[in-house]
Amino acid sequence: MRVAENVRSTHSQDGGVVLDILHGQMFRLNFVGSKILELLKQGRAESEIAKHLASEFGVEPATAETDVREFVETLVKHQLLTVRDANSLS
Repeated sequence: MRVAENVRSTHSQDGGVVLDILHGQMFRLNFVGSKILELLKQGRAESEIAKHLASEFGVEPATAETDVREFVETLVKHQLLTVRDANSLS
């Protein structure tokens, strides 16, 4: 996964803002959403992000996994995240 090339973002201790310059859309993120996006930009896997969030925020790993998966699905739906096909990596 990688953040789409048409995405610009800024992050602070209060959350973040994501701008899709191709479609002219802006999205506000809370602190956790902003943290997930930053970790995705670093190339971290969903499972690794979920473990990090569970540890940092003291939530159940299963809850963190569900939250990360749903957030990633939302990013993909809004074309903010590009998912690479594992079969095409050779």
